[in-house]
Amino acid sequence: MNEILSRYCPRTEFESYEDFFENYRCIVPEGFNFAYDVADEWARLLPDKPALVWTDDSGIMKTYAFGDLKVQSDKAANTLLSLGIGKGDVVMLILKQRPDVWVLMIALAKIGAVCIPATFQLTQKDLIYRCNIAEVKLLVTVDDGELLDNIRGALPRCKGLKKVAVAGEGVPPGFIDLRGAIAGAGERFTRPTGAGAVKTRDPMLIYFSSGTTGMPKMVLHNHSLPLGHIVTAKYWQCVEDGAIHLTQSDSGWAKFAWGKIYGQWICGAAIGVYDTEKFTPPGMLAAMDRLRPRTFCAPATIFRFLIKEDLSGYDFSYIKHTSVAGEPLSPEVYHRFKEMTGLEIREGFGQSETSVLAAAFKWLPVKPGAMGKPAPLFGLKLLDEEGASCDDGITGVISITHTGVDTPSLETPPKIPGLFCGYRKDEEITRDAWHDGVYRTGDMAWRDSDGYYWFVGRNDDVIKCSGYRIGPFEVESALMEHPSVLECAVTAAPDPLRGQVVKATVVLARGFDPSEALVHELQNHVKRVTAPYKYPRIVEFVSELPKTVSGKIQRNLIRKRDWNGPASTQAGI
Repeated sequence: MNEILSRYCPRTEFESYEDFFENYRCIVPEGFNFAYDVADEWARLLPDKPALVWTDDSGIMKTYAFGDLKVQSDKAANTLLSLGIGKGDVVMLILKQRPDVWVLMIALAKIGAVCIPATFQLTQKDLIYRCNIAEVKLLVTVDDGELLDNIRGALPRCKGLKKVAVAGEGVPPGFIDLRGAIAGAGERFTRPTGAGAVKTRDPMLIYFSSGTTGMPKMVLHNHSLPLGHIVTAKYWQCVEDGAIHLTQSDSGWAKFAWGKIYGQWICGAAIGVYDTEKFTPPGMLAAMDRLRPRTFCAPATIFRFLIKEDLSGYDFSYIKHTSVAGEPLSPEVYHRFKEMTGLEIREGFGQSETSVLAAAFKWLPVKPGAMGKPAPLFGLKLLDEEGASCDDGITGVISITHTGVDTPSLETPPKIPGLFCGYRKDEEITRDAWHDGVYRTGDMAWRDSDGYYWFVGRNDDVIKCSGYRIGPFEVESALMEHPSVLECAVTAAPDPLRGQVVKATVVLARGFDPSEALVHELQNHVKRVTAPYKYPRIVEFVSELPKTVSGKIQRNLIRKRDWNGPASTQAGI
């Protein structure tokens, strides 16, 4: 029995989804700290237990045990203190998937500093905004030339940023050599007590949301977040004690918290790491063959690319469970991947603000295209504009009703582990999303008669055309069935008569070329497989779609470009 997991879950095995939903409980002790109570505790119990199995594009493999991370994180905590970082200070990490990110996230939790994981795609403007609004005191980055140039350009306008540390070989003058500083630090770090002790409700982690309107919001989590991800890891991703779990994600995105540290280590799994500079299907397949994960999770984009490869020469027998999150997976991709590999892909749904909220949990039959059924504890419901529960078949806002607080704050955090504590420095936006004890996610879905939830889209993404409300995912799923479509994004485009029309931005598969004839073929295909009024009146062919590093399609960027430019209802070819 997993000694650590059993400390927080009185019961860990369940006979059915209904048993799980009704009887799952999670204990959140006062003073819980993931760094001491999970990472260091594994080091005490089993110091040689694998924690990370790392590889990169060159094929190098490295394994780090919990005992190694205990030593390195203690040294890193001492280094942070020597740099003037203490409890409550904010540190931004731009570390891709270097092993340093795990060491520093543990070290920051030990001293009670607040971590902001960030993507290496940030521009000077992004860096200035984030550093100033979050009051970042220390920035730690990889030795990436373009990123270092952006940081140098942003520094004069980052008011509170005192120091920049670099993890890597090329440390520019004036920047701190992080690895050198850690190597020379003391190996003993004692858990603070008294006024310096870190409390469960203290701030731990901030993610900047990728919001579709306005500037990105700061999603704030306290130290209970890791316990919320037990459900994510054990019951949706189905990680196993002692086995490797691979979630493919950059460290700058919330998918990292979902799949590459918290719930997985509580459950005793080793984290598989593919530290790639640029995703390619052959590179991903080769890395998987080296890591040989027992369980695998990836964004839908990766599965869309994999099914276009010849997978006949690959042996996936080492994988026992496969899952997807970040955006919906079309039924066509699900069926093709299962046909090619024999593996089912189990969908999960949640946000940067939460742990997994609904999923095709292991006891449930998969309905391709469905999110699955609600996770326990959250009291998930679909609510209409008046706040009433929606009947089966009616689209509503996915909402959490068992929050335990009217509107959250660090002083009055939610009662459920895994649920955020509000948008930092923005009480108005927090109250708009979370009031009267209910958090409204802004995501739309409907429920079928079997209790499965079906994603429709962000409230901002739903297209309103001639009185109809059209969810982009259904149209995207229809397009993905056509052999010419590698991937696509469906958005609202401006129209002088209808207000909005459906637009499809399409990346073509190998062997297909843009043409007017193909536009009409795709439009007629959508008319045949879904309601005719949902067909895309505009079809634009592009070489690639805008995406986050984690592979999530940024529909808001397509929509912003269309609405800021000249309106058109002509097919783009």
